[in-house]
Amino acid sequence: MKPRISRRALTGAALGLLGAPALVRAQDTFPNRPITLVVPSPAGGGTDFSARLIADQLGRALGGSMVVENRPGGNDVVGLTSVLQARPDGHTLLCGYCGTMTGRVAVGTLGGIVPARDFIPIGQITDTPQLFVTHPSVPVNSMRDFIAYAKQRPGDLTYASAGVGSMHHLGAELLKLRAGIDMLHVPYRGTGETIRDLIAGRVRHPGMPNIPSAKEEGLADLDLNVWFSLFAPRGTPEPVARLLAQKLNEVLADPAIRKRAFDAGALVVPSTPEALAKRMERETAAWADVVRAAKITAG
Repeated sequence: MKPRISRRALTGAALGLLGAPALVRAQDTFPNRPITLVVPSPAGGGTDFSARLIADQLGRALGGSMVVENRPGGNDVVGLTSVLQARPDGHTLLCGYCGTMTGRVAVGTLGGIVPARDFIPIGQITDTPQLFVTHPSVPVNSMRDFIAYAKQRPGDLTYASAGVGSMHHLGAELLKLRAGIDMLHVPYRGTGETIRDLIAGRVRHPGMPNIPSAKEEGLADLDLNVWFSLFAPRGTPEPVARLLAQKLNEVLADPAIRKRAFDAGALVVPSTPEALAKRMERETAAWADVVRAAKITAG
């Protein structure tokens, strides 16, 4: 006896066959509308700079256009959520900051968002050493001087950050642990608002060769680089993600892009999606150790 197949089953199978070529065609024509690159922080900070560094040229390299959209709020949760709620077809991307993608994960300020699970790494854009900056009223001329000064005034000094779980925050907490000093954390909404009293990592920048590195100041284990990278939401088709990674690295190879970044104090350091994923995993674990040791809480 021949098995009976209903009309509904045949119709469903036909729709499935029609759907597969449609998906292929959608990938082949990417992009078919302007791409939105979401910056989950206010204008003027490092995330915003890195996004605008690549947006125009990357849009053209893809055969379309790309616009940067700032969506700050909630320790970057507002921006991240907007990307995750968009259709995962490559037309809504995220410029991710390491503090958010690794540091705030460790603190627990991202709610139910897990960057390693919810976003697809496309590639790194910039990798920039942090600088330790004090107000001119602080009578110190070196990191050693500052540590000695702070030890004489436990709890009296304050430091600014771009928010709880940011690299400024976690970097300064790591400094406190390594140096045995105490300072009060004053979080801001973004990097652009912290410039006057920024305290973060200490690594010599190639553009500032006369500024000593952390190692030269006696803090060998304080390598704190800030990176900004391109991400797509989970569910983005693999061919689209692969194309984005390829075109991003082509754009970052442009000497004009590299010079523009360097002149602003940033270093263009491309990476593969796989390398970026491994870096996120490694740094999230490291910051979790700092969060536990410093007793940092989301509240």
